[in-house]
Amino acid sequence: MMIKITLPDNSVREYESGVTSLEIARSISEGLARNVLSAKVNDEIWDATRPITNDSTVKLLTWDSEEGKSTLWHSSAHLMAEAIEALYPGAKFGIGPDIENGFYYDIDLGERVIAESDFVKIEARMQELAREKQTFRRKEISKKEALDYFTLKGDEYKLELIADLEDGTITLYETGRFTDLCRGPHIPDTSFIKAIKIMSVAGAYWRGDEKRKQLTRLYGITFPKQQLLTDYLTLLEEAKKRDHRKLGKELELFTFSARVGQGLPLWLPKGAMLREKLETFLKKVQRKAGYVQVITPHIGQKELYVTSGHYEKYGKDSFQPIKTPVEGEEFMLKPMNCPHHCEIYRSKPHSYKDLPLRLAEFGTVYRYEQSGELHGLTRVRGFTQDDAHIFCRPDQVKEEFIGVIDIVLHIFKALDFKDFTAQISLRDPENKLKYIGSDENWDKAEKAIIEATEEKGLKAVIVTGEAAFYGPKLDFMVKDAIGRKWQLGTIQVDYNLPERFDLEYVGSDNERHRPVMIHRAPFGSMERFVAVLIEHCAGNFPLWLTPEQCILLPISEKYTEYAKKVLNLLNISEIRAQVDERGEKIGKKIRDAELSKIPYMLIVGENEEAGGTVSVRQHGKGDLGSFPVDQFIELVNKEIAQVMEGNN
Repeated sequence: MMIKITLPDNSVREYESGVTSLEIARSISEGLARNVLSAKVNDEIWDATRPITNDSTVKLLTWDSEEGKSTLWHSSAHLMAEAIEALYPGAKFGIGPDIENGFYYDIDLGERVIAESDFVKIEARMQELAREKQTFRRKEISKKEALDYFTLKGDEYKLELIADLEDGTITLYETGRFTDLCRGPHIPDTSFIKAIKIMSVAGAYWRGDEKRKQLTRLYGITFPKQQLLTDYLTLLEEAKKRDHRKLGKELELFTFSARVGQGLPLWLPKGAMLREKLETFLKKVQRKAGYVQVITPHIGQKELYVTSGHYEKYGKDSFQPIKTPVEGEEFMLKPMNCPHHCEIYRSKPHSYKDLPLRLAEFGTVYRYEQSGELHGLTRVRGFTQDDAHIFCRPDQVKEEFIGVIDIVLHIFKALDFKDFTAQISLRDPENKLKYIGSDENWDKAEKAIIEATEEKGLKAVIVTGEAAFYGPKLDFMVKDAIGRKWQLGTIQVDYNLPERFDLEYVGSDNERHRPVMIHRAPFGSMERFVAVLIEHCAGNFPLWLTPEQCILLPISEKYTEYAKKVLNLLNISEIRAQVDERGEKIGKKIRDAELSKIPYMLIVGENEEAGGTVSVRQHGKGDLGSFPVDQFIELVNKEIAQVMEGNN
């Protein structure tokens, strides 16, 4: 029997039923076949060696696609598990997924431990197995067979996973001497894995439950070419230099205190200044766009979050309710600002003429992240969102959504984020219990987002199952200066919270109607945004944003008074500066200013005092020459004005 295979260029080829994607690739070219890692068959990712028995659309996946990388890395997790089983007999295995960069496997080693010194032997064993060109063999089995197999093996972790699976949906994969419970897909054979690096080892509670056993989580990464691994490790070294935790300490932006609590950042004066400049910038943009600023408390009655649905969906990830002396009265640290903004909307009647109403707030929220997941400013327990909620009529949704996209793009331009993609996150139609609201409202919300994105000409990827529990969203995935992806900026359409809070407006027909709510946060959170910004520009902030724009460096104590006079002139012109009054030699002062990444160093001595000038050095560029003070002030203000005007 012949079947028709439709390729991405819409060409159609005929093959015998049972043909594999790898055979299809080989029929096109041997070179292509050598690079095919898996295939998308009718929008599902399959093994390249899995038979296709019906007419299908097929897309061949190589290392150049995200799905191809995912397949190689998931297969590498199996290869690492096989190596571990050989080196540590009796090891038991939890889960081993691919992740954004590589893969990990959670392993129960009993009383044994894996240290960094063991990485080399694990890598060597993986290399041996990879060279054996072991195939990945898929096997569909019944639930009973799966339970019997892992009972015999004595692996309670796999047995627990199998208990949650439905009969008829279970597959095993065999690789060499290793068999694993797995949906797949996998690469054709292990020879595709050419370069291997074990990256780190950590502890991880089984299924993320602190009451369960702590397993060993081993992280690794692999590549189909050695040069790709070399390039990746070079990139990691650059990332270490840009680490916001390191630079945040060196530049005196923020700190953490065990006494204050994990995941609760303390902003130091320079960091507070940086945040203030970002907030001022966005507030100005928002005022022009018709937003009004509001302020809400850090806590709210538990009932508020029960009404919104946040308690049901996020209760276990929130700080526990705060009990008061009044019987039955409970408050919570707010996990979201939106319920408070709903109550502001409810505080007075609204007409259709009042809409859209755009409420904005830099509101601090609190989530109880697991301690092992905390990471500098990117994952914290208390963070401030540049939050706003737009209450509008249904006919205004698309226009308002486009207006928010414009704000996000404006911010990215101002901060030199040039490389980004938009991701439309829809709900999972197979698991509607994760969400609140009617199918009709979800359909309208998803349609509005897709149309607005198309109208703006944004290249968008549609991802199913990643929507917020109350509505679909558009996220902006930004690539930083060294190619890493970050999720910054989010816009969400919500027909559900207005219903839960019984929000209304009187329409032109004198009838009561339900407004639509748009949630938006262009920065996302101030903490995460600042962390990404630090790493993107390696601490070399734009002049308009940097906390300290200039530093005055007197050659000796004799010229400190002149330096202070210049400082006063700079301050009058709103240029942020300070005087280095230390009794150090000028060379050390310059080196320290360079390390602090201060854009301009103004050296003053006898000649400068006599001529009313400053000798100017620019960070990273060196000596610019001598300038009259007023001319230097004009130079700085012009540089800032050019940037800001270009962003307006």
